[in-house]
Amino acid sequence: MTTILSIQSSVAYGHVGNSAATFPLMRCGVEVWPVITVHFSNHTGYGSWRGPLLSAQDVADVIKGIDERGVLGQVDAVLSGYQGAADVGAQVLAAYDLVLQRNPQAIYCCDPVIGDEGRGVYVRPGIPEFMRDQVVPRAQIVTPNHFELDYLTGSTTRTLAEVLNAANSLRELGPEVVLVTSTILADAQDNTLTMLVIDSTGAWKVTTPLIGRNFTGSGDITAALFLANYLATDSRQALASTADSVYSLLRATADADSAELLLTGAQDEIVNPSYHFEAVPV
Repeated sequence: MTTILSIQSSVAYGHVGNSAATFPLMRCGVEVWPVITVHFSNHTGYGSWRGPLLSAQDVADVIKGIDERGVLGQVDAVLSGYQGAADVGAQVLAAYDLVLQRNPQAIYCCDPVIGDEGRGVYVRPGIPEFMRDQVVPRAQIVTPNHFELDYLTGSTTRTLAEVLNAANSLRELGPEVVLVTSTILADAQDNTLTMLVIDSTGAWKVTTPLIGRNFTGSGDITAALFLANYLATDSRQALASTADSVYSLLRATADADSAELLLTGAQDEIVNPSYHFEAVPV
């Protein structure tokens, strides 16, 4: 059985971070060990929230406790998302180092949460630079959105060719696989959204209809499902399978006019999606 150690944020209400990733992964038959970096009442997009930001030592203690059970060698991959503070990010890297000692075949998938188009950078000061300079180079897989891709590469990309060039520049920093989870392209068809994956064997894209709403947590579930699919297949198939599940889930959420991802009500869309898309070479 595939096992993922997921080090991310948690919320009581709604679905972001581990609150978005854990259930979908389990629904796919993946064992998930969630380690939380913050525990908020709700995601910060609501404008107000309550709850603690866990310290790096708290995160380290949880990882140490898992290791004391003698089970870290079962971990196939480490997944990280919103990290709260730079010292927590450093602890994520330390956790991956420990996992590698127990299982040298384990990989690290980093969702480099920094910001988004229209909102700019929304994480704490110091995190974007730490993510770019320290975290991303250690990951085998990174899953930036378009804004984060530009930030990490110091680029301004608006065409498919420019995004591909930036993704390859990001690969030169260390990651083997770059998944661009959403793009805003000047040369795209109207009312569509493009996801891209680039690795050493090539580049592929999936184009889906634009739903017309933004869903907080969609990037978190995209990174989680891509990692699970990648561990079972390859980059191209993982892209297609992830697009199928995520689009179908978001479509169901929009149709229900839900403010939060409809993870429970539309859970079958994760494993038996209503919509299917082809990953085509670019």
